[in-house]
Amino acid sequence: MNHRQPSRATLLGVGFASVIVFLLAWEAACRTGIVDALFLPPPSAVAEKIVAMMADGTLLANVLASTRRVMTGFIAATVVAIPLGIVLGTSSYARAAFDPILSFLRPLPSMSWIPLSLLWFGISETQKYSIVFMGTFAPALVYVIEATRNVDPLLIRAARNLGASRWQVMREVILPASLPQILSGLKIILGLSWTCVISAELVAAREGLGFLIMNGKEFFQTEVVVLGMVMISVTVLVTDIVFRAIERKVLGWQA
Repeated sequence: MNHRQPSRATLLGVGFASVIVFLLAWEAACRTGIVDALFLPPPSAVAEKIVAMMADGTLLANVLASTRRVMTGFIAATVVAIPLGIVLGTSSYARAAFDPILSFLRPLPSMSWIPLSLLWFGISETQKYSIVFMGTFAPALVYVIEATRNVDPLLIRAARNLGASRWQVMREVILPASLPQILSGLKIILGLSWTCVISAELVAAREGLGFLIMNGKEFFQTEVVVLGMVMISVTVLVTDIVFRAIERKVLGWQA
């Protein structure tokens, strides 16, 4: 029996239609009183708030503040985690020394670092960067270690037999071979970075999407709360698209 696969356009149409039906059902539920608009505002109210905040520039300012914090903390964690992860992935002694520390740090959620970071850095931008760094460093390090350990040992032995030094093996063999898996892991860590920065902004911030959500909750402006949630999803989606483009560029040699 021949089953025709739906075209990409058909699948996109189905996805778009499902979103429209969901928004219409949500709007109808609010307007008919099934759902109290005070607790869950209709999409039209959220859209009006988005337009108003885009017009006065406050929405863009808050999005940029959160994005700057995410990217600063994420890049700092990446810069430290990649070389350290390669060293730990290729050295049994180094891994044995660092594994207990990593096992202690890895389960700690970003929220648990907030009290200490406030004591160390006060209510500052550095404190927000540190929360993202601390919440993403250990998971990023684990991804890099695993990616390094999965490199085919035959490639490493072949390079050593040809006279490559330890540094050359790391740079010319291990890093290129593990890069696809490292980038896949970092893509997940980038999403985690947003969780970290929202946690930080919910507690101590004067701008950012987390601050926007908390401020909306304080003044019972539920349309602002939903707006903040929507913008987090949109911003994460945009950063994911940008990261995929960078990934395709970096891994162009694989095509």
